[in-house]
Amino acid sequence: MQENFSLKPFNTFGVEASARYFSEVNSVEELTEALKFSNAQTLPLLFIGGGSNILLTKDFDGLAIHLNLRGISEEIIDENQVLVTAKAGENWHQFVMYCLEKNYGGLENLSLIPGNVGTSPMQNIGAYGTEIKDVFESCKVLNLQNFEIEILNSEQCRFGYRDSIFKQEGKGKYVILEVTFRLTRKEHKIDVEYGAIKSELENLGINNPTIQDVSKAVIRIRQSKLPDPKVIGNAGSFFKNPTIALSQFEVLKQTFENIPGYPNGDLVKVPAGWLIEQDGWKGKQIGSVASHKLQALVIINATGNATGKEIFDFSSEIINSVKGKFGIELEREVNII
Repeated sequence: MQENFSLKPFNTFGVEASARYFSEVNSVEELTEALKFSNAQTLPLLFIGGGSNILLTKDFDGLAIHLNLRGISEEIIDENQVLVTAKAGENWHQFVMYCLEKNYGGLENLSLIPGNVGTSPMQNIGAYGTEIKDVFESCKVLNLQNFEIEILNSEQCRFGYRDSIFKQEGKGKYVILEVTFRLTRKEHKIDVEYGAIKSELENLGINNPTIQDVSKAVIRIRQSKLPDPKVIGNAGSFFKNPTIALSQFEVLKQTFENIPGYPNGDLVKVPAGWLIEQDGWKGKQIGSVASHKLQALVIINATGNATGKEIFDFSSEIINSVKGKFGIELEREVNII
């Protein structure tokens, strides 16, 4: 247990903030001890994984716990199915690469997403037509109220777009210990229709892609558009893609003919990056904070010296600006602390 501990190395924005107490746990037993300490001191809790989806706007007056639970195991179900379980502290991209080396399919479209395995169900992370819920089997959690271990299935996790029970009624109730995915061994579903994957594969001269080829294409696309957090502080996509009523979309289309939208019944999902770019924010910098020059959806710590509050205020200006122009209110995807 350490006091007045800097969290700068534990958030991908690279902002300076400290925790009153900090503990890195490597087992459920160590986690339970840390939790008992926080209960005795009546301290608020902050769980940190890869730190890729948080924005620290101030010092944390409580106990920050870095979950470093590691390990991967497998259970063959049949000729075409395997259950792969990864503990919460495993790096997400490294876990995806592990599965691809084993020729296990289902996660290839989620390559190079920052963060750890334990936070993947919380956000129901997704990219290029795939979401966690598509391959999720279950997760093992620790109930913070009674310290009992529970198993939650997909239905119990209540997955939605960048959403789950862990961000709603289960927020602050559970900590995810490990996640199990149901993946394919032979009959892989190759999904190359979303985004630029198909054209990237064509550039690579690949006509009959494997799951490894899809992963390679996704990595090339992400690297061409998204800044490396190790080089420029960021948390990936800062905003969710908003969903609006079809009637509202039709009205907007009368003014903005080229506005893209992805219909789903009476609703339409509109790319937040397009809205931000059309409103003139792409590449714009205010002080130490900027919208990335290649992807407007990504807010960056441009100088490396930005505070969390400066980044938050910058995001608020974007939200207000986009709402003023399009009448659409963007929602932050990043967790604000």
